[in-house]
Amino acid sequence: MRRPAFSPLARLTVRVRAALGATLVVAVALVVAGFAVVEVLRGGLTENARLHAETTAREVAAGVADVPAAGVGGVEALADDEPVQVVDASGEVLGAGEPLRGRGPVAGFNRPDKPRQTPATPSPEGRGDSDDDDDGGDDRDDDDDGGGGDDGATPAPSDEPVAVDRNSVTQTVALPVDGDGEVTYDRSRAVATQDFRLVAVQSVTRDRVPVTVYAGASLAEQEEAVSTVTGTMLAGLPALLAVVGGVTWLVTRGALRPVEGIRREMAAIAAGTDLSRRVPEPPSRDEVARLARTTNETLSALEASVERQRRFVADASHELRSPIASLRTQLEVAAAHPGLLDIDGAVHDTVRLQDLAADLLLLARLDAGERPGEAWVDLCALVREELAQRTGDRIPVVLEGGGEGEPVEVAGSRGQLARVLGNLLDNARRHAVSRVRVRVGREHGRAVLEVADDGAGVPREERERIFERFVRLDDARSRDEGGAGLGLAIARDVAVRHGGALTVGRAAEGGALFTLRLPAPGGGAGRR
Repeated sequence: MRRPAFSPLARLTVRVRAALGATLVVAVALVVAGFAVVEVLRGGLTENARLHAETTAREVAAGVADVPAAGVGGVEALADDEPVQVVDASGEVLGAGEPLRGRGPVAGFNRPDKPRQTPATPSPEGRGDSDDDDDGGDDRDDDDDGGGGDDGATPAPSDEPVAVDRNSVTQTVALPVDGDGEVTYDRSRAVATQDFRLVAVQSVTRDRVPVTVYAGASLAEQEEAVSTVTGTMLAGLPALLAVVGGVTWLVTRGALRPVEGIRREMAAIAAGTDLSRRVPEPPSRDEVARLARTTNETLSALEASVERQRRFVADASHELRSPIASLRTQLEVAAAHPGLLDIDGAVHDTVRLQDLAADLLLLARLDAGERPGEAWVDLCALVREELAQRTGDRIPVVLEGGGEGEPVEVAGSRGQLARVLGNLLDNARRHAVSRVRVRVGREHGRAVLEVADDGAGVPREERERIFERFVRLDDARSRDEGGAGLGLAIARDVAVRHGGALTVGRAAEGGALFTLRLPAPGGGAGRR
């Protein structure tokens, strides 16, 4: 037979597996949470940059509405340090802040060809809150999704008045920067590119020339913050996982320490012969404590079973020693003096040995868990057959009701039930003074067999002890005619194996009343 294959993980101790499992779970949770935190941080910082750029663009757009197109260059004074451009409908740069002054239109910003329809009523202040800002996405060079391509358009000249548009178009573009992080288009000064969040807002000059204001906010701080947070989390992750693994290992070791104590004690018990030892029980009420209590209960039951087995062997040896010694003595005398051979005594000892061997064999089979048969047995017929074989008994046996009437059937082994009846009758005959009574009937859906005598009875404190093996009361021992104290023990074991019970009480005649109760279907309905 092939031995089952075990994975390498199964060879690790419970403590190590628990520590690894907890560390893995925490690691996955921290990674997922870290990604979520970084994305939330990135989104918040990007939104702040957009709001800053939009605020700058609206302020510039409001200022443009107060100057003519020819004098729009004064916009530099409104946002001198911000990357701002004012572009007319033809794409000509009318004005810009210092970072973009003297440069062409911002490269990379998508400008739809279709002009936006502007409101019919001008807004003198040129300000307004964005009710539905469109966001073109965080990725550079993303397409503008602000209203199907119309948001970024510069309106064509119109006779209708044009005001600051309440909608804005947002997009992230990469602009060249110098070593100080300032936007520059001088190739000799540009050292890198940097992402800017650009916002486009439409406006109109005082002489009613439609323009588009572009304002940007650098995302360098966002990238730096995200990078710092990411680096901090990556640096702290190994230390945190080490703490989680170590704490889990220590907690698991403390929880499993009682289990190790139980294992050592069980190993010592298995290696020795002292079944009186018990495993330590922790003071807690957890699963380990319940395991220790159950183990001790099992050890107690095992100790009691072994002790019963030892007594059984000792008692059996004692009971066998007497008839064997008597039979051997008779045979030795017969060998030396054939005329002195006691044939009756030898036969009696042989029969006694045979009965004792049969009792021991039946007890061994019952202890081994042998199940009774499933044949249907009529207790009334069984009693009549047993009494028919006892015509020569010293004490007459009376069958109450004469045994006539409805059959009382039970399922089980006919031989074993006959043995129970025989043992009860033998016990009653040994203790009765003048009469033994037997009754068969039904009570509450169960078959009942009663055997009563008019003897001295059984003291209340001894009514359970008499069912133990090799137990005989002093009075019974003085009047015993060869019994070994196994009859009542066998009768109760057979009753239990048949799903019933055997008890003893006081009979109306003043002696002992043995009552056997067995499950039985009414009217023989259970016959198969």
